[in-house]
Amino acid sequence: MQTRKLGTSGLEVSALGYGAMGLSFGYGPAVEKQQGISVIRKAVDLGVTFFDTAEVYGPFTNEELVGEALAPVRDRVAIATKFGFSFKDGKQEPGVLNSRPERIREMVDASLKRLRTDRIDLLYQHRVDPNVPIEDVAGAVKELIATGKVKHFGLSEAGVKTIRRAHAVQPVAALQSEYSLFWREPEAEILPALEELGIGFVPFSPLGKGYLTGKIEASTKFDAGDFRNSVPRFSEANRKANQALVELLGRVAANKQVTPAQMAISWLLAQKPWIVPIPGTTKVHRLEENIGGADVELTAKELSEINTAAGEITVQGARYSEAAQKLIDR
Repeated sequence: MQTRKLGTSGLEVSALGYGAMGLSFGYGPAVEKQQGISVIRKAVDLGVTFFDTAEVYGPFTNEELVGEALAPVRDRVAIATKFGFSFKDGKQEPGVLNSRPERIREMVDASLKRLRTDRIDLLYQHRVDPNVPIEDVAGAVKELIATGKVKHFGLSEAGVKTIRRAHAVQPVAALQSEYSLFWREPEAEILPALEELGIGFVPFSPLGKGYLTGKIEASTKFDAGDFRNSVPRFSEANRKANQALVELLGRVAANKQVTPAQMAISWLLAQKPWIVPIPGTTKVHRLEENIGGADVELTAKELSEINTAAGEITVQGARYSEAAQKLIDR
């Protein structure tokens, strides 16, 4: 697999990373540990060198899984994790953020143990904490970088003003936020700012939380523990209304003799050379399919046709529940 540099940070990773969240959190019951390890190690075999986790996934169990799976190949991969939520008695406190410097230091030490490593290649603030100045957050990470425990600083779901303020204290290597044909808001302000500042972009949910694969229909039933049950965009009515986008992807994918998922990934990779999507899956055959998307090359004409057609489709429904939306920095 080809590699890409996340902005001007010097962090070079595979063009496609792997988002490990779904192995432990978010989409229903956690997978059996050995299955999760097998998927992660298969990703390594297929050329993936960039793996994404967070302390909140589980909580904590996803970091442990990623750490165990990658321990034999630690020096060949880059591991990204995140801080920023508050926990009580080992459980996440819903809607409560905590990015106080002392909390960041505690989190890093705990994450290093769970990840079975001596350094975190990319440490993100998971959500911007309105109660802690971003300068204090960036300063705390800067100190951790000086100790060698952290290599690079990242932000997740941060707005342009916050990115600029953080970057002035400690250079931001990458921003992680949602971006796909299903959610194109970053194109307005985020992408131009990142390009100006030399910051890489790591899109999560590059397949629209599974919707762009064409495998989800209006009648699809999600597991009781699947967070998509609370997402307005995934209501039955909105899934039906948004089928036009899936149909578009299906048509262009068929013409290219690839799958809709591969088309969605190749479109994303074609937007900027410093974009590294992190699709996740619990299944090896889907992993292989996703990675195949990195080999699909789109011509300027094909990209223009996709953008023109997609631009005529208005996607229905908010991408987060009302509670989750409150945690997004604007």
